[in-house]
Amino acid sequence: MTTYIYPQNLRAKANLWLWSLRDFLILGVSALLSVVILVQAHIFLPAAATLLYGFLSIRLDDTTIIDYIRYAAKFFITTQQNFEWR
Repeated sequence: MTTYIYPQNLRAKANLWLWSLRDFLILGVSALLSVVILVQAHIFLPAAATLLYGFLSIRLDDTTIIDYIRYAAKFFITTQQNFEWR
């Protein structure tokens, strides 16, 4: 059996810098479209949305920033916390 140097013996998801490959492809296409829209129509909103998506999809230790925000909102807002004082 051949063992590869790539992490987890070729079982890990492909990453490119701080993003997964799917997120990087989405960012590339949306950045291209945002630049075309900015140059042709002078509308900055698609570029801002692309930058926001790029920031929220940064992946560190298999968790994106949007996942962290969801976990925090679930813990602090939507899930009831029970405290028992004795």
